Amino acid sequence: MNRSTWKYAAILACFTAGCAHAPAHEPHWVSLFDGKSLTGWTPKISGHQLGEDPFSTFRAEDGVIRVSYDKYGDGFRKRFGHLAYRVPFSSYRLRFEYRLTGKSLTDVEPWQQSNSGVMLHGQPPSTMGRDQFFPVSIEVQLLAANRAESVPTANLCTPGTNVVMNGALETTHCLNSTSPIIPNDLWTKVEIEVDRDGKFTHFVDGVSVISYSGAQYDPGDPDARPLIDAAGGELKLSQGYIYLQSEGHPVEFRRLELQALN
Repeated sequence: MNRSTWKYAAILACFTAGCAHAPAHEPHWVSLFDGKSLTGWTPKISGHQLGEDPFSTFRAEDGVIRVSYDKYGDGFRKRFGHLAYRVPFSSYRLRFEYRLTGKSLTDVEPWQQSNSGVMLHGQPPSTMGRDQFFPVSIEVQLLAANRAESVPTANLCTPGTNVVMNGALETTHCLNSTSPIIPNDLWTKVEIEVDRDGKFTHFVDGVSVISYSGAQYDPGDPDARPLIDAAGGELKLSQGYIYLQSEGHPVEFRRLELQALN
């Protein structure tokens, strides 16, 4: 095992098992995408089994992860897709760039236009139902301007979850950030910090735009109920999987990197 491979393995072990002591050196940023393949990532398309992507929705092309619909000949038809990274994480910084390109498929709802997302603290991919639309998770909603209603980006949405904001439980499904409206086709830098106390902060081009804490399952959500039961009734979400989202509008992701927080 060479030195770079050892570092990568050690950092992943720290993410998954927890590190008792901070490393003597500055924590490394680990690339989650090699720029050439989807190694380490698994697709889950609604209506299909885990690992099946018959439409080649998710592709590694030209140094990006591209979400494409050129093989969806009969429309989107609520075939929501997610691409899951192979291991769960707890406290970390995640940074990436994204841009929404082209046009939405014609049969999507207005809220799906120029819309994608990155899901955090998501349920294990193996526990998603065949027809489940979204993983139970915390969603960093990624938007651009060409849609029915102009809305900021890096917002918070909560499929099957709730959070705490301003000291109170927040059950509104989507909450807007304070980011500017982002034009379509513009590469935009997003970073999310999840600290050891469970505080989430979203940054757009280096500026904090929303923060919250207390991520937890929503006991009233049918997708969350089996997960709550499996956790012995525990609602708190302290770790989970990262997913990239497919909602009916083409999108590209690049420079996906993650840094452990100790």
